[in-house]
Amino acid sequence: MDKRHPRFDTRAVHAGMAGLRENGTHVPPIDFSTTYPLPDVGSGGLAYEELATGQSLGPGRSAVYQRLWQPGVARFEDALADLESTEGAVAFASGMAALTACLIASVTAGKPHVVAVRPLYGGSDHVLESGLLGTTVTWASADGIAAAVRPDTGLVIVETPANPTLELLDLAEVVAAAGGVPVLVDNTFATPVLQQPARHGATLVLHSATKYLGGHGDVMGGVVATDQQWVERLRRVRALTGGLLHPMAAYLLHRGLRTLPLRVRAQQATAQVLAERISAHHAVARVFYPGLPGQDPQGLLGRQLEGPGSIIAVELAGGYDAAARFTESCELIEHAVSLGGIDSLVQHPASLTHRPVAGPAKPGAGVVRLSIGLEHIDDLTDDVMVALAAAETATLTDAATAAPFVDAR
Repeated sequence: MDKRHPRFDTRAVHAGMAGLRENGTHVPPIDFSTTYPLPDVGSGGLAYEELATGQSLGPGRSAVYQRLWQPGVARFEDALADLESTEGAVAFASGMAALTACLIASVTAGKPHVVAVRPLYGGSDHVLESGLLGTTVTWASADGIAAAVRPDTGLVIVETPANPTLELLDLAEVVAAAGGVPVLVDNTFATPVLQQPARHGATLVLHSATKYLGGHGDVMGGVVATDQQWVERLRRVRALTGGLLHPMAAYLLHRGLRTLPLRVRAQQATAQVLAERISAHHAVARVFYPGLPGQDPQGLLGRQLEGPGSIIAVELAGGYDAAARFTESCELIEHAVSLGGIDSLVQHPASLTHRPVAGPAKPGAGVVRLSIGLEHIDDLTDDVMVALAAAETATLTDAATAAPFVDAR
């Protein structure tokens, strides 16, 4: 191994750990300080100004205040930037806070228009559709991006593999179609283990760190990996709006990165087998999984993606009633939102995470989403087969359907 250029798995273990040995520690310390001593009025004021405008903490400068800069958060950011092959990263209290900061930065730069490709995570779709942050959105297909871009377009937003049905996009083609407009890629499903969008020209790489990066269902956060110019813009938004990541969350997320390659690859291996086992079941209309034949028509696996990941979407032949019965019949697999943790989860997107999504863009009523964890493949198969048998007998005629979401603003 070349010590100057370690491989990904080695970087995952050691990224963001610089200086610990010199400080006499082996793991990153957790600093809960909300305020930091100022050596004098002049340097304190200058440090405040630098940090509040998005600049880095200078040598010998006071960190001033946790909202402006925090050492544990900075370590996690450095580690994630290393894994995503970007100049830096900015961490936030949640994935939606991270996306919000990107949109605010575009609006304040006089570029309020967004071109977005569906499907996206339901929360992302909702904030764009609502216009709550001063943006306007044009929904486009991948081949319609170039035509949708306008002089006031600040971002092109895509997600690949997409939530919940795992559509794949060629990122190099998206970047070319954007024509110089920054491309934001939600990389939550793939993680940097399987895909590094910046290597294909993306400017901003977004994660709901709550998912795979944390990996244990016990910490919430978001992060954007990007170039230095955008790092400063996003830090400024974070400093002004207060969407900071808590030090304890930063510690847990940084710890999660150190096992990320092992978890992602193990979960992916199980998901591949499970997708194959259930794809021919007569209660199943379709399994959405990039590792199955015919579901990677552009040949992105091995070229853009290192693997298909560990999310499976299943469309039940019996529609909503079958999907509801399937979801409620899983026992080992927990019925809950979120994904990417060590335990397997199932949910009905049209009723939950994608409930706010407008009409035709909403996932089908018969679709369920499985996030595959680290359980034994045979135990997961047994659980899914029992649930599929229950789905075949679904007669939930009195169950509430996935009704349209009503925004009460």
